[in-house]
Amino acid sequence: MNSDFMKEAVRLAVETMHAGKGGPFGAVIVRAGQIVGRGANQVLGTNDPTAHAEVTAIRNASRELQQFHLKGCEIYTSCEPCPMCLGAIYWAQLDKIYYALSRQDAAAMGFSDEFLYTELVKSLDQRTIPIQRAPDSGARAALEEWNRKTDRTLY
Repeated sequence: MNSDFMKEAVRLAVETMHAGKGGPFGAVIVRAGQIVGRGANQVLGTNDPTAHAEVTAIRNASRELQQFHLKGCEIYTSCEPCPMCLGAIYWAQLDKIYYALSRQDAAAMGFSDEFLYTELVKSLDQRTIPIQRAPDSGARAALEEWNRKTDRTLY
């Protein structure tokens, strides 16, 4: 753990918060001791609810490294990742997560991370937003076609 990387994540969080572009969250992605991606919460500036610091950092690191898997990289983030960001971190295959504040700290300030964590463990019929399976409308055929492709790239 390198505290300089965490300080940079926090610096990004404060800078973006002061600019009115997003909440107080920042993240950096590091490979071999070098920052390869930076991100700060951009939800307010972009009106994009997915523009969290970790997702933004992953997008920037993937662009910089020209790859969608970030094996060999670590993420430093100013707060424990929400479920969406945690999912993105797993999809990107980062090696390790370092975080400063907990999701309980964020919840105490009014952020809904803890609520989302509790929603995910509920059965589908108990969740706040109704969820229902629909007819496949060709979805299975598309998936099967993908499976038959000889030039597909699994991710």
